[in-house]
Amino acid sequence: MTTIPPTLASAIQIYARAVQYEQQGQLDEATKLYRQAFRMDSNVNRAYDRAEKAGQIKAVAAQAQVPPLGKGHHKVPTILPIKTRANADSLITGTLATILSSFPPSVDFEPEDEKEKVHLKKIPDEVLVGILRCLDYVGVERFAGVCKKGRLVSLDSAIWRDFVQTIYKPPQIPDEVYLDGVVEDYMYDYRRVFVEQPRIRFDGVYIAVCHYVRRGLSQDAWVNISHLITYHRYLRFFPNGQVLSLLANEEMEPQQVIPLLKPSLRKKGFSIGSWALSGTTVYITDLVDPSSLPPLPSHSHSHSHHHNHIHNTDRERRTLRYVFQMTLTLRSRPMGRWNKLEINAYETVDIEDGEVCALPLKHERPFWFSKVRSWAGV
Repeated sequence: MTTIPPTLASAIQIYARAVQYEQQGQLDEATKLYRQAFRMDSNVNRAYDRAEKAGQIKAVAAQAQVPPLGKGHHKVPTILPIKTRANADSLITGTLATILSSFPPSVDFEPEDEKEKVHLKKIPDEVLVGILRCLDYVGVERFAGVCKKGRLVSLDSAIWRDFVQTIYKPPQIPDEVYLDGVVEDYMYDYRRVFVEQPRIRFDGVYIAVCHYVRRGLSQDAWVNISHLITYHRYLRFFPNGQVLSLLANEEMEPQQVIPLLKPSLRKKGFSIGSWALSGTTVYITDLVDPSSLPPLPSHSHSHSHHHNHIHNTDRERRTLRYVFQMTLTLRSRPMGRWNKLEINAYETVDIEDGEVCALPLKHERPFWFSKVRSWAGV
């Protein structure tokens, strides 16, 4: 590895810590560290990208005399299909199956204090499963973390089949028939389908924190002034195929912006489009600023929703010349499943002739998922 100056090595390590905070959704801490890194070296983002592509982040961290980021990878246990003891019809595969194979033949709810009673013992497993089917997947997993018996009950296929059938619908998948093949590939382990099959998440927002350095004016020839410009990109997806996109400057913090991300928002930099997922590729099309469209005629309110949608599409094509589209790659990172969107292309489309023109992505950063408690996931 090429020797990196100590100051730049420290800046890269601080930048890497900022990336970690951004992945965890701690945007305030991330912004502070980004600013600190840019003050140390204005080109730290480029140096970090080069080091990351070369797999040299740990080496740079060692050179900067700070602990390396992350933990080592562990070997994945061999896949072992087994039947759960909570329900003979449920099949669990993969790493979790290996863990379950070490459970004793008989498990039950046991109190922390042997003198205390456990009322859950009196409730049949079928009733517990019915209760768990009323929770979201976060609540199910919290119950599963209580004890071994809780884990076994939570693996009932009916629970995870509900989640899979609710989430995996177009545009999340090409069609309903496609889901049958996916479930079969996972040996009808619905929990693994939900965990491992790519999906856009609806219980939060994808946020990209972007930076660039702009030179300022100085009356002193010996003084160079640089401004660190920070802006955010937001993407909120809906199950019906609608997506909201917002480009906002640093005047408004994410905590202020997120509650406003609704289709009714009218703000500079805001647009509404459509999305579809193919494998791990996300296609966002027909992005348009709704405030640029003229109001609908008053008589249109008497039409059905379907006619309104057609009318809106025709109206857009009559009044707009260009729409925008994006292509992104969906990935999982250690902080969560399907929590990263890497932007591959950002383009304009001429509505009249269909000509596509690529826009530069000089300062763009990946989108990281941030969960919003008040937004339903399914």
